[in-house]
Amino acid sequence: MDFLEIANKRQSCRKFNPDLPVEREKLEKIIQAGILSPSACNGQPYHFTVCEGETAKSVAKCCTDIGINKFAYDAPVMLVISEAPYCKMAATGAKLKHNDYRSIDIGIASAYITAEAASLGVESCILGWINDKQIREVCGISGAARLVIALGYPKEGYEIRPKKRKDFDELVTFYYK
Repeated sequence: MDFLEIANKRQSCRKFNPDLPVEREKLEKIIQAGILSPSACNGQPYHFTVCEGETAKSVAKCCTDIGINKFAYDAPVMLVISEAPYCKMAATGAKLKHNDYRSIDIGIASAYITAEAASLGVESCILGWINDKQIREVCGISGAARLVIALGYPKEGYEIRPKKRKDFDELVTFYYK
């Protein structure tokens, strides 16, 4: 499967099968993809916390506090991505350029993780509506929790939806000079 096939296949799953665990070897490949993602000065300013079982349910609760993301309770894996300290060079660049490289790096790692999951037949959904304080308590992490990625296999009959995207010409400008 080439990358554009993966990009077309990958979608935010909201119907996980809670009875099908994600195999350890697939989880390790998915995490390895995040580790291999590019980051500012190769600093990798993040940490991945893989939650399964009751811990996954507790993390799901931290993502549903206003009644949204209820599907997360069925995801067998909740992957928490939290901040880690910048390396010195990236910290200097972030300060001088007023740019939050850590958030960019976490976003890139998330893209790699969800693409690898899709290539392995594992569905995902990136959750940004999270309770940082509660997730830190549940997972025993010190860095700010920034994203949670729900991972698992879809319920039977779950279909790939057609992509709804803006037109290419609306999003792209070519300069030839």
